Amino acid sequence: MEGDMDDELPPSVPADVDDDPAAPNAAAVEAAAESVETGPTEAERRAVGDYRRAAKSLENLLLGGERTLKRREVAQGVGLSLFSARKLWRALGMPNFTDDDLAFTTEDLEHLKLMPNLVRNGVLTEDAALSVTRAIGQMTDRMVVWQVEALIEDMVATQGISDAEARVRLVEELPNLIEPLEEMLVYSWRRQLSAGVQRLAVRAREGLEASEEGRTGGEDDAPLPLARSVGFADLVSYTSLSRRMNEKTLARLVQTFENTCAEVISVGGGRLVKTVGDEVLYIAETPTAGAEIALALSREIAADERLPEGRVAMVWGRVLSRLGDIYGPTVNLAARLTAIAAPGQVLVDELTAGVLGSDARFVLSPLEAQNVRGFGEVRPVALSRGEGTGIVLD
Repeated sequence: MEGDMDDELPPSVPADVDDDPAAPNAAAVEAAAESVETGPTEAERRAVGDYRRAAKSLENLLLGGERTLKRREVAQGVGLSLFSARKLWRALGMPNFTDDDLAFTTEDLEHLKLMPNLVRNGVLTEDAALSVTRAIGQMTDRMVVWQVEALIEDMVATQGISDAEARVRLVEELPNLIEPLEEMLVYSWRRQLSAGVQRLAVRAREGLEASEEGRTGGEDDAPLPLARSVGFADLVSYTSLSRRMNEKTLARLVQTFENTCAEVISVGGGRLVKTVGDEVLYIAETPTAGAEIALALSREIAADERLPEGRVAMVWGRVLSRLGDIYGPTVNLAARLTAIAAPGQVLVDELTAGVLGSDARFVLSPLEAQNVRGFGEVRPVALSRGEGTGIVLD
């Protein structure tokens, strides 16, 4: 089990860097990196030293001190075997450490006790603790990448500096952002958890009031546990467009698409499950909510001249929720319908159309049957606006 733990940590900061307190100079850092043949100048060395010092200071601020503990010391302090400790920090998304690496701080030690204590006290099983920890690790990793890139893009746009300069400057500015970002993270997590508990309470109180016509099984005996609307939205000709765009234009396109979809889904009471390039996957609690979101997505994408045409599909059925994602035939069918939808079109399947058929807010137009991969012959139904205005964005 030890053979895969030999990866080394990133190189440590040299102890002999210049102590000049001047702020890092991004241009000099770039020049130093490119001075392969001639070697860096003294000014370039000093700039690199300044940057490394700032980065080391930021690391100590984030980690609560210097890395002074090895992995076996941490495992012992947490009260776990090295094998179990490795499972915990791998679940958090930490890199591999060797026995000789000074990889942890005393604050790491205190935080890494939290999940093992829940297991020892019988609050969580080991499997549940690792799954919850993995969720935290994966979601915060994606969140940090997203936030850093957003800050860099804003600095490039507003300060007129290069991407490399922005990355250097961000190291200086992050200490002022840590506390408010951390507070917002905890606030958002509590609000999201509260909303999740409310959804559980509503479903427990109301049972299966939403029609599940054509979907077999009740909550206790269904092949998959959760009845949900599952929808996809994607952009037409995204691949060919992206090949002709430069980095900034493509970034604006993707950001506009994601922001538009996220706002519509949130206002419509759904949940954005994930975005993959030009595609968004969402779920909603009822078929009508899923349909309203689908129509609003199609409308908003079409109304934004910065975006190419979109296509949307929604299916009401059962799903399995795992690791923050959803699985099952319902998800696959929604994806297949999106792929065959015409630009600007919203499609549902026949069973979903049957659930929505008596609602005057929706107009349902059956189309010719098509052979859909994995499902055989499927008769898609075009969904369009009937009475009412649908989801209204502020």
